[in-house]
Formats: sequence, C-alpha cells, structure tokens
Amino acid sequence: MARAGLTVERLVRAAAELADEVGFENLTVSALARRFGVKDASLYSHLRNARDLRERVAVLALVELADRAASALAGRAGKDALVAFANAYRDYARQHPGRYAAMRVELTPELAAASRADRHSEMTRAILRGYRLPEPAETDAVRLLHSTLHGFTTLEATGGFGHHPRDTEASWMAALDALHTVLGNWPA
Repeated sequence: MARAGLTVERLVRAAAELADEVGFENLTVSALARRFGVKDASLYSHLRNARDLRERVAVLALVELADRAASALAGRAGKDALVAFANAYRDYARQHPGRYAAMRVELTPELAAASRADRHSEMTRAILRGYRLPEPAETDAVRLLHSTLHGFTTLEATGGFGHHPRDTEASWMAALDALHTVLGNWPA
C-alpha cells in the first residue's frame, strides 16, 4: 500500500478535521490510520504516540485561533479589541469544536514557546494593556476573560442556554459589556 504523502503536517491536519467531526475525546491513532487506509504502525514513523498526536492538534488549534484573533484585532483598541477578540474566540469554537477542545491539552512551556502556541495568551495581555492593569491584576483579568469566554462558548455548544427565551446573542453582548466595565474599573 502506497504511503507516499504521509507527513506530520498532513496527519495533524487530518487529525484536526477528524476531531471536529467525531470529537477530540474520540481522536485516536487508530481512527486516523483508518482515515488514510493504513495500519496504525505506519503512523508511528511520523508520530511518537497518541499524546504526541493530541499535542500537535492542540498546537495547530492554538496557532489557528491566534492567527484569527490577530486578524480580528488589527487596528483595534479598548472595547472594540475586546469584542473582536471574543468574537474570534467564539466563532472558532463554533466552527471547530474538536480543535477547540484540543486547546485544553496542557502543553509544556517549551512546546508552547517553540510552536508559538502561546501567542493567544500574548494577545490577551495586549488587549488588557489598554485597561492599564498592573500585575497581579492583569493575570487575574486574563483568567477572568478566558474563563468567561470558555464558559459561555462551552455552555452554548452543549445547549446550556437553549431553554431560556433571552436571545443568546444579546447575552453574549451583555457579557462583553460587563467584562469591559469590570476591566475598566478593576478593584484596587
């Protein structure tokens, strides 16, 4: 069976697509091998193990989201930047649920730095610099922002808002307005 064309990049892209289709929790080396019509062992010349595959999908997702966020943020500041960043985050989670789930894989600091997967955090801090928060308040604000965005997108994706008449989009904008207010009036 011809295996020409199998590269790490091609495998990781296919794994990311597979994760979006079947869920990141169902992504396995065996499932990926089936997608290419090869035996599992054929993939191990490109990947160390399942953990390596999952980390690579996580890096791909983090880099993709950072690229989208960077495009959305270009030329924006303050609340406009916050809303653009949040919308890029939410849109990515909606369009790529498996990749979004992959972003929860804990990467070593070395892997995150080497792959530039840490750009997402850097952009978050850049947005928050506009609110002039000193440390440790900036770190607390990063955590607040990410937990709010993650919580909202996760609840939305799992139908957590489906039984209420309030429009989800209106709640999203209200949450972003509230974040902007809190960030602009951070407690001393």
